[in-house]
Amino acid sequence: MPRQLTLAAIRMDAAPAPVASRLERAEGLVSRAAQQGAQLASLPELFNTGYEYSQQNYQLAESLDGKTVQWMKHTARTHHIYVTGSFLLRELDGIYNTMLVVAPEGKAWRYDKSHPWAWERAYFRPRKTPIQPAETELGKIGMLICADVVRTHLWAQYAGKVDLMLANSCPPRFYQFDFHLPGNRVVSSKELGFLLKTAYRDMEKAFGEFFLNQARWLGVPSVNTTGAGLFRSGLPRPKMSLAILFSLRPDLWKFISRAGEVTVSAEYFDETFVADANGNKLAQTNLNADDLVVSTVQLADSTPHPQVSQPAYGINPLAYPLDDSSNALMAAYYNQHWQDR
Repeated sequence: MPRQLTLAAIRMDAAPAPVASRLERAEGLVSRAAQQGAQLASLPELFNTGYEYSQQNYQLAESLDGKTVQWMKHTARTHHIYVTGSFLLRELDGIYNTMLVVAPEGKAWRYDKSHPWAWERAYFRPRKTPIQPAETELGKIGMLICADVVRTHLWAQYAGKVDLMLANSCPPRFYQFDFHLPGNRVVSSKELGFLLKTAYRDMEKAFGEFFLNQARWLGVPSVNTTGAGLFRSGLPRPKMSLAILFSLRPDLWKFISRAGEVTVSAEYFDETFVADANGNKLAQTNLNADDLVVSTVQLADSTPHPQVSQPAYGINPLAYPLDDSSNALMAAYYNQHWQDR
């Protein structure tokens, strides 16, 4: 018979803060989810630190026996709830953006982010392990992290293998970046040339409509979580980054020599929700702050298989080579700095 599953999607303000204080906030949110009957609580990407392009990211990476994983296991056990979220994981061969699904009895399943977005590649490396669904007592769970959701080949690897899809995300609306330049000048990313405007013209739907199209194709319910608040950060390799971004704006070239003073800002995607197997949002958070929703979904009596061809994701194909080239430019920076602690 079909099974019912009660899920919590949790949104958190993504402003960087000490790990202890962010875990305390997350504890309160998971506790509220459990009190409302949730069997699984999904936290956003980098829920334990917040989201920023900072040298501090190297120091914030933890081991699998560090405070964040210990907290996840303790919280899952205390509230008898599955807990999922992503954090920066340090291993001998590098730093990963790792998502764990942790069961109340302490068992954990792992997924590493496959496609760091643009500047993220300066702080962690892509996934090295095969994709494996989490084989839990709740069902078979597929996992993705943020920018991975726009890669259809990753969704395809879960086809016919999962009952539920989870995504931990914290994406700034990068196609709406404001560049804060010396002298209190602000320039929007939309003013930097036709290529960027064209490549990201449909990006607003990336974590909502286009995400749900893929989950509908798999035939499974889904949960997505995103950050809240205002993203504001400097950039890694700032002179190189601005030289590329400002290449079509000669009037801005004078700021490249002062690139270290430039910051970027944007709001986050507002797409923290629980959806059914037909791609309908059952509940979505309302606050641009710490918030949560709880909803019950129905799992199929047996793991579903796609019945039609996989849809294209829907974003402009130009976005992919731009992302891949950004990754290539940031990899050298990561290789130089990741062992800093």
